[in-house]
Amino acid sequence: MDFDPNGKRLPIKIDTTTNAEYCPLPLTLTEQAANRHAHEFIDRACKVTNKGRRAFLKTLAGSAATLLAFNQVFARSGQTGGYFSIAQEAAYDQSAAQVSIGGSEFIFDIQNHCVDPSGKWAQGKSGERWISVLNQVFGQRRKCSTEQFDCYSAEQMIKEVFLDSDTGVSVVSALWGGRNSNPTPMEYAAEARQLAAAGGANHRILIQGGVMPNEPGGLEFMETQAKEYNVAAWKIYPQWGPSGTGYFMDDPDYGIPMIEKARDLKVKTICAHRGLPLGGMEYKYSHPADIARAAKLYPDVTFICYHSGFESGVEEGPYRPNAAQGVDRLIKAHQENGFRPNEGNLYAELGSVWRYCMSKPDQAAHLMGKLIKYFGAERICWGTDALWYGSPQDQILAFRSFQISEKFQERYAYPAITTAMRQHIFGLNAAKIYAIDVPAIQKSLQSDSISKLKTIYSEATNPSFETFGPKTRRSFLNIISAHGGRPG
Repeated sequence: MDFDPNGKRLPIKIDTTTNAEYCPLPLTLTEQAANRHAHEFIDRACKVTNKGRRAFLKTLAGSAATLLAFNQVFARSGQTGGYFSIAQEAAYDQSAAQVSIGGSEFIFDIQNHCVDPSGKWAQGKSGERWISVLNQVFGQRRKCSTEQFDCYSAEQMIKEVFLDSDTGVSVVSALWGGRNSNPTPMEYAAEARQLAAAGGANHRILIQGGVMPNEPGGLEFMETQAKEYNVAAWKIYPQWGPSGTGYFMDDPDYGIPMIEKARDLKVKTICAHRGLPLGGMEYKYSHPADIARAAKLYPDVTFICYHSGFESGVEEGPYRPNAAQGVDRLIKAHQENGFRPNEGNLYAELGSVWRYCMSKPDQAAHLMGKLIKYFGAERICWGTDALWYGSPQDQILAFRSFQISEKFQERYAYPAITTAMRQHIFGLNAAKIYAIDVPAIQKSLQSDSISKLKTIYSEATNPSFETFGPKTRRSFLNIISAHGGRPG
């Protein structure tokens, strides 16, 4: 069954979907116009290439045409700080499209998600609320139940991430919530890893251990995860707490003991959700300054700031040290703690923030320009928050072709984004953190079971071009309600 036989969905997805950690916002008038113009542009391209709409959209030329159409609308709206650098002929010629937006980079996505179809989290009244919410979120595709909850499963993740995108390796990232109410419990993350490992693809998926140091038994559970599940890193949500109160990463009661435990267990990569305030939780614990302080205290531990301190609805502009919201707070903390470009143990991660900004080219230029300027391209990691946004391929293609305009380069002293920078951000930086031998793993990726499956799949690809997260305020608020007013 073709997911979109009439070709109604664009391969580059601009919609209101969120990662369930911020409320969906209406599309801007420019974003709406970009979608409309892309559909019209594609109709013309289909006539020129003599292809059916769905067949055309599944090609790289279809994605190139979509991005070129976006360029035209963004430029007309006055957003000229960034653009997708794509040859015009790429909209009509597959070879030209391959040159413009194809690539062979090692892509290591360090923020992917999947949900256990049947776990403790789905039991009882809390589970019933979760099921009700997720039925609303995913109902356009298929209904869910505690017995058959496959909308957001590991199998779906493997299709969307590995078959429908250029991603080579991914990290199944922990979600917020206590051990008995987490939709991605450790056991299921391990199952996802094992599913990919079948047939020799054991290098495809790494897993994180979810750490709630302010939950009874949280530190002890770290030991279980390290020894029994061989976690590659830790994921923390400092804003979360069983009583609604969070903690700072450098406080002596929870943050410091957690870091010390990570060191003792010799799993010394800590990924922290910073920015994106969680509904019902104290805002102050979402501020990213503490991750920079912790990184300075523990230079032998790697700290990755998930979302880079991003907040939805906060316009990203040139760096302002006194900004009270957004990515600038992370950059300020980075500077105040003595970090320099391409040095140190503190990294920024692009999950959700790139996806949010890529349809707002001025903001995208400021986001990437200031992160590269201050953090350095060797201290930025690729993450997409799939599966909330469906396959990450559109994020990959948009980033692969995005360029900061000469005007913004001159005005704000931003660098042009080079091929080497993209390679580092797409995967080389994370490979170094996770001690991955890139040449060796690339060789394995070419011949493992998923690669063989992808070869078969390429003969009749069937990308969904769907997003799966909440798209409306109602759906988002129902998720918060499902947790009794707070995530977790």
